[in-house]
Amino acid sequence: MLSHAQAWQGFIAYLTPLRLMLALGLASLGAVLLSPIFATPLPVLLGRTLFVGLLGLLAFSAAGQWPRRLPAWMARWLLQVLVVVVAVPGATLVVYLIAVGGDIESLLRSPNRLMGFMWIAGSGLLVAPLLAMGALYRQRDAEARSEALRFELERSELERQALDGRLRLLQAQIEPHFLFNTLANIRALVETGSPQAAPVLRSLIAYLRAAMPRLQEESASVGDELALVRAYLELMHLRMPDRLQFRIEVPAELLALKCPPMALLTLVENAVRHGIDPSEEGGSIVLGGALSEGEQVAQLWVSDTGVGLAQSSGAGTGLRNLRERLKVFYGPSARLELAENSPCGLRAEIRFQV
Repeated sequence: MLSHAQAWQGFIAYLTPLRLMLALGLASLGAVLLSPIFATPLPVLLGRTLFVGLLGLLAFSAAGQWPRRLPAWMARWLLQVLVVVVAVPGATLVVYLIAVGGDIESLLRSPNRLMGFMWIAGSGLLVAPLLAMGALYRQRDAEARSEALRFELERSELERQALDGRLRLLQAQIEPHFLFNTLANIRALVETGSPQAAPVLRSLIAYLRAAMPRLQEESASVGDELALVRAYLELMHLRMPDRLQFRIEVPAELLALKCPPMALLTLVENAVRHGIDPSEEGGSIVLGGALSEGEQVAQLWVSDTGVGLAQSSGAGTGLRNLRERLKVFYGPSARLELAENSPCGLRAEIRFQV
């Protein structure tokens, strides 16, 4: 139930300049149309119809706010229409009582004044309820549109929250996958007594110090991802200096673009583990990027000269999760495509709308 102050605010808010102008304009039109059958001068007739129209509008607005509690069987819109039906002849009676100085017997004894009263009141009763119902219909329609818009905003917010939760879930699956793979590499070096074990461990510690604060971020820039990728590749190069070479050739205009955390790192790790490691000769990794199709589509790729698609794992957990994360982050148009390199190796490319 509205408070008294809220009811007054609602009453005043309904009396917009447009509604006032419409009510007074229709009252003026009624005076012009009725003037041929009235002996009363047009300015006097105009004053009477303006008074009736204005009072009808005030009554309609007031009935929309008061009484603040209605019986269960009484709808607010019905009350407003009934109030208008009562207000129009009542306002007309007040106008004519003012004209005769409050002498109701004089009004009743004058056929011309009675006829004038009936014409103004009858015209008002014919038009005013229709206008009231039209205003109520427009008001209900506006409220319905507003409610639909509110529901749509709530639905969009719930969808966004669901997508954020899905992205965080997929990201949580990626993080242990990467860390366990890296620690397995360190363990292999330690077990074989490699002198590279200590430098690799120091590089891993430095890498994790830089990477861990970003693991829980919902988005990162391409520049941030490249910094992590470079640290990871330097770490892997320490482990196999004679079997891994790498280059990063991403243009500067792509560095500020947003991307899912660990996305590029997943592709690079996949290239190292499933492309370079199984190859007897090792190989090289190139990370590149470009803008195409009128600079509306961004491309980021990781190309290696490892064992290629036939012998590597192209449908592993990391890549499946990455495809899901790309669709959540960029939308359904995002793509992760795998293709054979010539003469050997694999090229993994991400494409998304800028």
